[in-house]
Amino acid sequence: MARTIVITGANRGIGLAMTTICQQKGDTVYALCRQSSPQLDALGVNIIDHVDISTELGIEKAKSALANINIDLLINNAGILRDESLQDFNKQTITEQFNVNALAPLALSQALLANFSAGSKIAFITSRMGSITDNGSGGRYGYRMSKAALNIGAMSLAKDLSAKQIAVGIYHPGYVQTDMVNAGGERVNGDISADIAAQRLLGLMNELTMADSGVFKHSNGEVLPW
Repeated sequence: MARTIVITGANRGIGLAMTTICQQKGDTVYALCRQSSPQLDALGVNIIDHVDISTELGIEKAKSALANINIDLLINNAGILRDESLQDFNKQTITEQFNVNALAPLALSQALLANFSAGSKIAFITSRMGSITDNGSGGRYGYRMSKAALNIGAMSLAKDLSAKQIAVGIYHPGYVQTDMVNAGGERVNGDISADIAAQRLLGLMNELTMADSGVFKHSNGEVLPW
């Protein structure tokens, strides 16, 4: 059955791959992004661009564009990666990552609460780098901290929405080959393609029920430690 799906960061990488798969399955897709891309334009989905959800203006624009639309699945995918070390400790980039990676997806989800009904789902694309238990190498302060903050925020949302029968998924996509670059302009070189990650993630979202709402999972299905 066709669904209505909203995807942030849909212009490239995993977001574009998920948008492509959903469009091919006949879903109605609303693709949110700061700037569209030729690949996204070619899909013929509903594009809501010039939207920066880390700003109040961006949240309001998204909310207005999606007014009166019942959302079956919201995929909070947009995010950024910066690279701080103990020797190169940059509070500005750490704050930037908190705003984009942690606060923005929660704020968007809250702004769209009227668009959800029992059976709707909200997914957060996070990272195992936000796991305290799994941190074996240190560094990447802003990215790790922002993803840990996103994880706990998503868990609170899962608790708060349980009575409404709205399930929340929290997913690490794997180490993905994407267009994401760090602050030095270096491309992230992963070990799986964005297409494979997207297929895995959408499979988990399809299987998501209230029984595993708020569970932190790897895209391969493994439950990850907090």
